[in-house]
Amino acid sequence: MKSETTLIGGAMVMLALSVSALVILPYLELHDVEPTPGLKPYTSAQLRGRQVYISNGCVYCHTQQPRTKEFAAADFARGWGRATVAGDYAYDTPPQLGDMRTGPDLMNIGVRQPSEQWNLGHLYEPRAYVPGSIMPAFPYMFEVKSKADQDDVVVTLPPGYTPANKVVVARPEAIDLVKYLLSLNRSFPAIAPVATATAPATPVPAKP
Repeated sequence: MKSETTLIGGAMVMLALSVSALVILPYLELHDVEPTPGLKPYTSAQLRGRQVYISNGCVYCHTQQPRTKEFAAADFARGWGRATVAGDYAYDTPPQLGDMRTGPDLMNIGVRQPSEQWNLGHLYEPRAYVPGSIMPAFPYMFEVKSKADQDDVVVTLPPGYTPANKVVVARPEAIDLVKYLLSLNRSFPAIAPVATATAPATPVPAKP
């Protein structure tokens, strides 16, 4: 009986230490973190696109956390941007950090690929833009029509990828998703520049 009590007591202590280290202390440190200077809240369309991103499991293949040059020089060499800081995720609940890089990191995809048309076409058929890509296509986010309506967003695809005598039109979820992707831009400094004090001008003596 004594050994069982010791075992249960030890397990409870380990659980308490784990919760403190992994949940309580990080919360106390980060719960009131300020947004990185220059970071803007998401628009309603970008928030809808973020939900599309989550619903389609993009986080399973893409991260949103470039690492420091000292820790992972490859991230820097690939042009994925500076290492992220806590303030970069101030408007993300929860942050889409990810832990797999089957595809590239997307935190700065809005800088690397700022074209709405490129991103729409890439969602429709990734291999039209990146030969050999293993990214799945998302044709259900698009509609193939004989003729586009006035308000339709027509996707301009590379030669050979548009169905014959048809047009490919982006559905609202594709448009919102691309707006979210284009909002992923953390190219500004992680810390606001410190203003340097200007020394007062030396007075010029008046001429006699």
